[in-house]
Amino acid sequence: MSPTISSLVVTPAVVAHRGACGLFPEHTLEAYRAAIRMGVDDIELDLVATRDGVLISRHDVELSATTDIADRPEFARRRTTRSIDGERQRGWFVDDFTLAELRTLRARERFPKLRRKSAARDDLFALASLDDVLAMVAVESQAAGRSVGVMLELKHPTYFARRGLDLVEPLLATLRRHGLDHPRSRVTVMAFETTVLTQIAARSRVAITQLLTTEGAPYDLMVAGEPTTYAELASPAGLARIDEYADGVGVHRELVLNDDGVATSMVRDAHRHWLTVHVWTLRRENRFLPAQWRTAGLYGNLAGYADAYLSAGVDGLITDHPNPALYATKRHLAAMAVARPVEA
Repeated sequence: MSPTISSLVVTPAVVAHRGACGLFPEHTLEAYRAAIRMGVDDIELDLVATRDGVLISRHDVELSATTDIADRPEFARRRTTRSIDGERQRGWFVDDFTLAELRTLRARERFPKLRRKSAARDDLFALASLDDVLAMVAVESQAAGRSVGVMLELKHPTYFARRGLDLVEPLLATLRRHGLDHPRSRVTVMAFETTVLTQIAARSRVAITQLLTTEGAPYDLMVAGEPTTYAELASPAGLARIDEYADGVGVHRELVLNDDGVATSMVRDAHRHWLTVHVWTLRRENRFLPAQWRTAGLYGNLAGYADAYLSAGVDGLITDHPNPALYATKRHLAAMAVARPVEA
């Protein structure tokens, strides 16, 4: 399946992971807006479903890690225990709340000790629905005079289906409402599960990206009794299978470079099927960087780390910290222009 929006794809692209979440609480309009104004090509957001079937931008089904819900006495009795993709969790779960109730919550920083600037903005910003984000992107795109892409990750579709909440129809309905359900919209839909992506590919021509990680297997395939692992999907044969329904892959960084900085065959294998390759997640803090890109203090050399991925040929960098990645991308493109000047 060749890319459906090839004429609009920016490559190599810088994608703001959950917005500029190294500086603002993740998945807030403020985090997304800041990233767009920095100059990113795309923003990335995760989508989960509320009790009334609305898609809202949150990474976790459980809410206490990134909101103030644990401090809300009116919701104390809704704390419960639930299994998410086979893992037992205790807390407050998004599908137990309506959108109206969730709008009363305020966002908080996931890593308050590590990201103090963001944590200083705790409790200032409301949660955002997909509708809210798409409306904001339209305004910011017009103001910037350029089209900003949106990469939408559907979280835990099997879990939500078991809870009676479909993710596909609300997604497509929202895209249609914003005039974005077409191949030139610069919308990409992503998931770690495979079934939901094949369903969307059958009903829409927006770009599809299969997410791959280093261990385990897609939960939908596990439930179905199909023993296909992520390692198998990342193989040449697996990429050929992905090509039947997707336009690209979004891969854990270790699938492209090992910790010694040596490139694997991932980019080459994917490009043979005309699959784009986005790598996740690049973070500036030393604790998230391999040893050779760490420096003294809190932050390491993210620009240098990003450059290694650009040299490996990736089509996109998904990052919590857009500015170093933007710098690396501009430097990389300038070097490419010098190496291959345009002939008269």
